[in-house]
Amino acid sequence: MAFNHLPAGVHDALVPLSVTPVTHSVPMAENHRSDRSPTGPVSRVDPGAVLGRLASGPSRASRITHTEHVPPRAGRHAVWPDRIRAEVIAAVQRAGIEHPWAHQARAAEHALDGESVVVATGTASGKSLAYLVPVLSSLLDGSEAPNGRGATALYLSPTKALAADQCRSVKELSHPLGNSVRPAVYDGDTPFEEREWIRQYANYVLTNPDMLHRGILPSHPRWSSFLKALKYVVIDECHTYRGVFGSHVAQVLRRLRRLCARYGSSPVFLLASATAAEPAVAARRLTGLPVVEIADDASPRGELVFALWEPPLTDLQGEKGAPVRRTATAETADLLTDLAVQGIRSVAFVRSRRGAELISVIAQERLAEVDRSLAGRVAAYRGGYLPEERRALEQALHSGELLGLSATTALELGIDVSGLDAVLISGYPGTRASLWQQAGRAGRSGQGALAVLVARDDPLDTYLVHHPEALFDRPVESTVLDPDNPYVLAPHLCAAAAEIPLTEEDLALFGPEAEGLLPQLEAARLLRRRTKAWHWTRRERAADLTDIRGEGGRSVQVVEAGTGRLLGTVDAGSAHTSVHEGAVHLHQGRTYLVRSLDLEDSVALVEQASPSYSTVARDTTAISVLETETEIPWGDGRLCYGSVEVTNQVVSFLRRRLITGEVLGETKLDLPPRTLRTRAVWWTVTEDQLDEARINPEILGGALHAAEHASIGLLPLFATCDRWDIGGVSIPLHPDTLLPTVFVYDGHPGGAGFAERAFHTARAWLTATREAIASCECEAGCPSCIQSPKCGNGNDPLHKRGAVRLLTVLLRGAAEGEGESPAGAAEGEEEGPPGAAEGEGEAPLGADSAADGESARA
Repeated sequence: MAFNHLPAGVHDALVPLSVTPVTHSVPMAENHRSDRSPTGPVSRVDPGAVLGRLASGPSRASRITHTEHVPPRAGRHAVWPDRIRAEVIAAVQRAGIEHPWAHQARAAEHALDGESVVVATGTASGKSLAYLVPVLSSLLDGSEAPNGRGATALYLSPTKALAADQCRSVKELSHPLGNSVRPAVYDGDTPFEEREWIRQYANYVLTNPDMLHRGILPSHPRWSSFLKALKYVVIDECHTYRGVFGSHVAQVLRRLRRLCARYGSSPVFLLASATAAEPAVAARRLTGLPVVEIADDASPRGELVFALWEPPLTDLQGEKGAPVRRTATAETADLLTDLAVQGIRSVAFVRSRRGAELISVIAQERLAEVDRSLAGRVAAYRGGYLPEERRALEQALHSGELLGLSATTALELGIDVSGLDAVLISGYPGTRASLWQQAGRAGRSGQGALAVLVARDDPLDTYLVHHPEALFDRPVESTVLDPDNPYVLAPHLCAAAAEIPLTEEDLALFGPEAEGLLPQLEAARLLRRRTKAWHWTRRERAADLTDIRGEGGRSVQVVEAGTGRLLGTVDAGSAHTSVHEGAVHLHQGRTYLVRSLDLEDSVALVEQASPSYSTVARDTTAISVLETETEIPWGDGRLCYGSVEVTNQVVSFLRRRLITGEVLGETKLDLPPRTLRTRAVWWTVTEDQLDEARINPEILGGALHAAEHASIGLLPLFATCDRWDIGGVSIPLHPDTLLPTVFVYDGHPGGAGFAERAFHTARAWLTATREAIASCECEAGCPSCIQSPKCGNGNDPLHKRGAVRLLTVLLRGAAEGEGESPAGAAEGEEEGPPGAAEGEGEAPLGADSAADGESARA
């Protein structure tokens, strides 16, 4: 019997909200943290008072499960190194920054000494200035060379929006320096007529890893004068380079270093990161170079009030009669409305594109009821928008024209949205690093700020709002990436060979696995060895062998059938589930029905409609074990880690009524299966263990299924992943293990490091899973413990008490420390890989006018 898991539909129970205007204004204190000069008096809010008003409605106070007060902190000043050009220091002072913070001065010192450095300090701590000052000073020196470009710098951003924002900052800061500093954005949106000027004359080029991979490195002869003079490579928001994406970027950087060496340069890498565990280790894995770590944050900080907010139970019943909480989408929309009416500038971070659209639409409707002029001051910002739409929204937020924005993680990164008073986080974003990064968007001018985490009806969110110590008393996660993943490394070896023939001397740069892959690439007739070097053999571009964001194909263009107008894009990995024939598609508050999906031409034709339902795809999944790399005994059972093959096929979709979530019907689909070779962690239990746990055959499937759901929900606490980065399968008798087995796998080709981290922390991970299920107040299972938002099989079967007993017995066999530092496929219960759901976490922007929060186009 097969069980298939995909996301439940959106069913928002909307409740009217009473809102009361509030005003607090005091003069803004001089801001030394911002890289921009103060623009005059700013309304200052008391975050505690704002939270009090949010909680003042009927039954609302009980929704706050915890309030954390992060006290203000004084800053520690230093002086810039005396090697920094006086003109640069004067420009910084003209921007309103008299003295650097201690960590900024230290970073500049290391950069001038030629040492790569990572600055891992809090949001708004001035990381940009820490790398900009030495870079601008070097560019000023280089402008005095005979050709006027004796030094260049390359800035890499994970998103287009951040690169555009940084370009504005550099232009403002360097304006007093005249034409000595010539910054320019080079990405997929850059007009072709500007590109040649940038290659020849710009000395500070801002781009993204996708454009570096697809555009700059393959065309390196046209960039030769730039690469020859390359002195600094700035890698902003480097903590976002994790998993498969981070592994790809690590190899792109190695290709960059190889080309620079051929042109006679050896750039210093300057990395900026949100607070992260072991930032120097992650930076070293990313760049392949030794990196100095600066993590002592010397900047001042305003008071932060951080509330955990749990939506109330409704009168509705979900699958199997389970109690249903009000959705985080509906709750966040009400809070955003309330804040906008109070004049509080806010951003609501949402995990999915659909969620961002829904929240903005609901907030606009609510605001129109209060004051029609306010409705236009709230908007959505998500992936898939066209470049001009994106730029207009960024400018409106920057200028203050917008009071509220409902945004995906595309806006999470370091875009300067100074003046925000509050941040709403609709659902735990997957890691503590992202949580603090999003919360840090408020209070960027040094004033007090409010952050509210609104919990989804989900095991992890429910666990966190009732265990605040898991958020506030634990360090942020380590960054997980594996540059040696053969699925990542192989296409980059081909790309490197296409750029300049690959020699044996080059192999050490690409890691220990490179030498073993070359014979395979020769056998596949991708590379050919001639004398002492390997050459690319094909006519097509080697850089097109891989999509560095791991999406596996061209983005699907969403086109309005009647007009031929391009509405936006959807990444290839989620096209089967989000723009299949009959799917409901949202774009900027308007609803469309998908008329057809052409996978060959990567086009989905849509037409505007007003359906009273949402759509949810269902799939089937089979998994087989290819190789068991490591296993340890857990009592009579085993905990294993190794390679698996997952076969997934979307087979139908459900239509669910809006508001109630009632299933209106199911429609079959005819889409091709997709196969994924990846890494997994799995555990087995024996008949004796089942007897000890009082698990009979009738409840075995439900107990395994419930344990699988909850373990996937809790894994993000122990691995730097998102729930949507991983999938799972459980089956009462798996043909490869011949035992009841639960699998949790990485949803990326070759693996992403998440399953390996799960294996090494399995005892703590599954202990938390058991606690989360056992402590839930529901009777037989609900979305807060064992029901999954991705379950396309109706969350059936599930057995809550059986799962608790099963995990209790399993963990009894896990000796202290074990699983934490250990040296034809069957169909089963499945929770799909990333892209299988509308609720997916969004990856940062790429380029080439895809410009979306999920896709990877340069």
